Amino acid sequence: MDRLVKADVKEVEIAFKKGQKCNTSFRLTNLMHTMSVAVSLTTTNPSLFSFNQLYSIIPPLSSSSYTLILSQPSDQPTLSCPPHAITVKSSMLPTGKAHQDDLRRLFSKPGPHVFKDATIPISFVGPHVIEFLISQHTPIPDLNSIFNKAVSACTGYQLSVLLKSAVVSGNENLVTNLIDNGADVNYKDSDGRSMISLAVKRGHSDVVKLLIASGCKASDSIFHVLHDAAAMNRVDLMEVLISAFGNTIDVNSVDSSGRTPIHIAASKGHAQVIQFCASLAEAQTVVFDKTGSTPLHLAAENGRLEAVKCLLDCSEYVKYILNKEGKTAFTVAVENGHTHLYDLLQLGDVLQRAARVEDIHGLKSCLAEGAKVNGRDQNGWTPLHRAAFKGKIESVKLLLNHGANVDLVDDAGYTPLLCAVMAGHVQVALLLIAHGARANVKSLKRLVPLNLDCFKNHASLTLLAQPLCHEQERT
Repeated sequence: MDRLVKADVKEVEIAFKKGQKCNTSFRLTNLMHTMSVAVSLTTTNPSLFSFNQLYSIIPPLSSSSYTLILSQPSDQPTLSCPPHAITVKSSMLPTGKAHQDDLRRLFSKPGPHVFKDATIPISFVGPHVIEFLISQHTPIPDLNSIFNKAVSACTGYQLSVLLKSAVVSGNENLVTNLIDNGADVNYKDSDGRSMISLAVKRGHSDVVKLLIASGCKASDSIFHVLHDAAAMNRVDLMEVLISAFGNTIDVNSVDSSGRTPIHIAASKGHAQVIQFCASLAEAQTVVFDKTGSTPLHLAAENGRLEAVKCLLDCSEYVKYILNKEGKTAFTVAVENGHTHLYDLLQLGDVLQRAARVEDIHGLKSCLAEGAKVNGRDQNGWTPLHRAAFKGKIESVKLLLNHGANVDLVDDAGYTPLLCAVMAGHVQVALLLIAHGARANVKSLKRLVPLNLDCFKNHASLTLLAQPLCHEQERT
């Protein structure tokens, strides 16, 4: 005979609860037909576990119940690998009677009279165990085995509540296991937040994709997932959400402040988000929030240069729109001391206009206030392009003296010199050449045929006129 008693379980499960003494029961049965059996119980961690009786006597073919007690309340289960275990030892007791001291002495002396009948693993189960596993940031040995045992003691509702914690933690493996075991992916917490909104708020893109693949639905009516993604500069999340829920969530939806995702991105300077939103056909970049501000006003208020550039690319005229207080984005930038935005929001336009009409005082004033002498308009023209094309030689002189680049090329391939040539302004062309301007003959392929006779009468322009005329003959 290899054992005298048999346990009614292969594993003892303790429903762990934070800060409480927990216990569980199991039974042992005497397999002997005619003789009583003495039993001894020990654990691999006596300081953690105790029994209602360490030594006992079981009559022939009878059973006895035992209680395993977690004697030290804790906020977290004490997990181990391999798991804690109960060791069951037995010995035949012909008399059927013995005092506790006698039993202690019986099992204290090893020998053939003592049988090691069973080693029973101890498992912690229940929602508090799962919650502990979710909270851990370091790998836990045999995690899947521990999880699978613990989850067996959880209700469907408890699994759904736990799913929230797993989603927030970003643990994709536990999220998958909870869903596979029956957690409701469309469960909403006490604040009405969906699993999707929680995952987006934390920036867990893999969890978002997993929830979507598992049938999770998103509603943008209360919690604005696109706003959350925009605030984190997460274009990847926005792409996933738009792809999956394009008919449910709206890129122009507003939050409690009346702000769209573009407002949020503008205030934080997330130009990539603005570009993504603007690429959507239905997106609106000129929208007022509850304070009467457009996204450009918010970008100007916070000094967000790249966001300002991006919004102006979307709509050049938006810089002239007034907010609720009657202020342009330029005024807002001035009030907040963001001098690096002055040129983009106003001074650049004023400088271009002053160059065109040869307003020397205006040119000097703009440059003194921070306008960029080589700043470009929507067509790539600098103030020097404009002054050269209009033949405003005094403007050209002033701009050159302030560092204007004579060879900058606009969006169509024209330099200021070619603008002067195209418009027939000889003195301006001479001035530009004197400052090192080069003739970009290739760009002339885009020009209509020009009358360059006036240039040929000027010896200083002979070298310029020849290639220009030659180019005309070829084209």
